[in-house]
Amino acid sequence: MNHANDLSCDVLIIGSGAAGLSLALRLAEHSRVIVLSKGPVNEGSTFYAQGGIAAVFDEDDSIDAHVEDTLIAGAGICDPDAVRFVASHARECVQWLIDNGVAFDTEPRPNGEPGYHLTREGGHSHRRILHAADATGKEVENTLVGKALAHPGIEILEHYHAVDIILSDKCGIAGSRRAIGAWVWNQQADRVETCRARGVVLATGGAAKVYQYTTNPDVASGDGIAMAWRAGCRVANLEFNQFHPTALYHPLARNFLLTEALRGEGAWLTRPDGSRFMPEVDPRAELAPRDIVARAIDHEMKRLGVDCMHLDISHKPAEFVRQHFPTIAEKLNELGIDLTRDPVPVVPAAHYTCGGVMVDTHGRTDVDGLWAIGEVSYTGLHGANRMASNSLLECLVYGWSAAQDIERQLPQRAQLARLPAWDESQVIDADEQVVIQHNWHELRLCMWDYVGIVRTTKRLERALRRIRMLQQEIDEYYAHFRVSGDLLELRNLTQVAELMVRCALARKESRGLHYTLDYPQPLAESGPTLLVPSAT
Repeated sequence: MNHANDLSCDVLIIGSGAAGLSLALRLAEHSRVIVLSKGPVNEGSTFYAQGGIAAVFDEDDSIDAHVEDTLIAGAGICDPDAVRFVASHARECVQWLIDNGVAFDTEPRPNGEPGYHLTREGGHSHRRILHAADATGKEVENTLVGKALAHPGIEILEHYHAVDIILSDKCGIAGSRRAIGAWVWNQQADRVETCRARGVVLATGGAAKVYQYTTNPDVASGDGIAMAWRAGCRVANLEFNQFHPTALYHPLARNFLLTEALRGEGAWLTRPDGSRFMPEVDPRAELAPRDIVARAIDHEMKRLGVDCMHLDISHKPAEFVRQHFPTIAEKLNELGIDLTRDPVPVVPAAHYTCGGVMVDTHGRTDVDGLWAIGEVSYTGLHGANRMASNSLLECLVYGWSAAQDIERQLPQRAQLARLPAWDESQVIDADEQVVIQHNWHELRLCMWDYVGIVRTTKRLERALRRIRMLQQEIDEYYAHFRVSGDLLELRNLTQVAELMVRCALARKESRGLHYTLDYPQPLAESGPTLLVPSAT
């Protein structure tokens, strides 16, 4: 058995966004860490996050207010303890970013002393969003990547896809069932390698690529959720898929997001005739939570039979707009749109996965030795709808919390013997790549049409039938042909799509991001939707 391609570390972190890199930097002083990145190290959702990070830095704000706003946005099914846990540790974790070199925008305070420029977004009762212009994620990711690349305790492997978690009981290792590493596909060498680890962390992000239209980069394919499910972890609340209300509607920039901070600074949503509609929908108008705004846009588009609505900030001073939104202004200018003068065409697009792998406050999953942090996880923070700018915050807080837990556990975890190598003796090279591409497009269109912003039981049942047929085809393909990046992602996306639909069918009410015409009202009492894998 060939072990020449074995990798080994103390902690294997799958994912290189804010969650994975912040954890790696916290652990690397005392542990050998490998970070896997499916593409270039900075190509993930963190890099493209525009808005900012929510934390109480204003003396007129409070942790209680942050908690209350989050609970309201979550439509009654957030875990209050998780919400308070995150809000209470927000400032110290954001300060850790600042101490590591992240440069948030500043402005003079009333007393003349320097302070951070805090913006406001939907669902927030105060200005509490720290940001770096309109490219906060880029600033955070580039800073963390620079620190990680320079750290001798961290090895970053780019263009590596995780295939599955390796479990001790599957390898005949005595003792309690635990994660002991992962099989990983080395894209450049086109081979599957074995990575041994004393602890494994999923920091793979969400699954918005399951939809035809998304603001997310291509890597957001639900890998961690699918791998955790196959390993025996529970998942929760996967029916709550957040559609960002304002993605740019333009054939040359289908994934470009127009940050909620635009509305926070006064932008209006308008019909093609220039009239506003959000004041008719909600007293908070454009600053209502995202589920309300996305449904309102969807409703107006269908009612009027038009392709898009518009976002208009032209009533604000041009210099103010260019100063606060330079990235967006530059991108739109390349497309012939002047943000300071023109209404910008927008549509909702899949943006964030509010559910995921069930974890505790340390990011522990149901499998010993396996943690999950960031968008891949279900912590209870988001409930039925994520409040703006709580996502990067969740990554940072659980990166800190998981690091403490892993540091406590690693000294007690034994070094591992060599693991079985990946067996390719029964597979051959794929004969027709078109099969993968066809199933890929069919799945994403099916999810967009049947599991979108507005749902019905009939649509969900139709989606589930189609998805299970696709799963049979993909499982057969996976069993007979050598793996590829597209095949791995399609296998994971199809698994997550099934879990999303099952969660949606189980919720007999409309709440937050889950709106169904068959059950248009919320139940008097509700809670998270849990799915438990069958014993294998």
